[in-house]
Amino acid sequence: MEQFRQFEVDGQRVAASIHIPATTPAPGVAMCHGFTGQRMEAHFLFVEAARAMCEAGLNVLRFDFRGSGESDGRFRDMTISSEIDDALTALATLRAEPTVDADRIGLVGLSLGGLVAACTAARDGGVKALALWSAVADMVELVGERWEMPTESGEFDERGYYEHGPHEIGVPFLLDCPRVRPLAEIPSFGGPVLVVHGDADQAVPLEHARRYMDAITSDDAGLFVVEDGDHTFSSIALERTVIEATTSFFATQL
Repeated sequence: MEQFRQFEVDGQRVAASIHIPATTPAPGVAMCHGFTGQRMEAHFLFVEAARAMCEAGLNVLRFDFRGSGESDGRFRDMTISSEIDDALTALATLRAEPTVDADRIGLVGLSLGGLVAACTAARDGGVKALALWSAVADMVELVGERWEMPTESGEFDERGYYEHGPHEIGVPFLLDCPRVRPLAEIPSFGGPVLVVHGDADQAVPLEHARRYMDAITSDDAGLFVVEDGDHTFSSIALERTVIEATTSFFATQL
């Protein structure tokens, strides 16, 4: 069963969808989408993953970060820190669902959502299992080297934002990037971690996954390198491979 949900963060509405399994109470998993994404994600990746996990007996909450999808706010106002706040509130919302076993909660994030998920799991204290898909390990590096935008105080566009394709990247986001350090935070997360990354990812190099593996201190962490996998695993075979591995991971760990 799939239902619409919404919750508030700092007075702004966050749109969400929850997938409820046939037998409850059951463990829950929250999903953090990527930069410029939304709760369906590219080629409906999050929808397909949520339905597969639900079929395996898990409640799954997909949500749009503020400024993305159907949630309130402007994209140019979002920051990594604001997305972490959204994710923490999403976890609280998931735990409050009557169909959810609040002591058995997982978290998965894609791309920038993986960075957000890593920090959120470390800060929340109650996440039992974490999956990182194509996760960004160092946003400053990507912004500075690939986008050629500044991430320190100084000379910024007088408009207060930069044009990045069809999106406006706000100065608050750029200033926030150096302040959020997932590789410094994730060592405090002691639960099982599944790091999934494609070896053909052109957006976030595989090296980011290896940095996460070096930083993770959990005794139960594994790196799954997807052969020929691009950033969002954009073929039927790649998508199924990642969804099956992640569903199995959460079904076992939760």
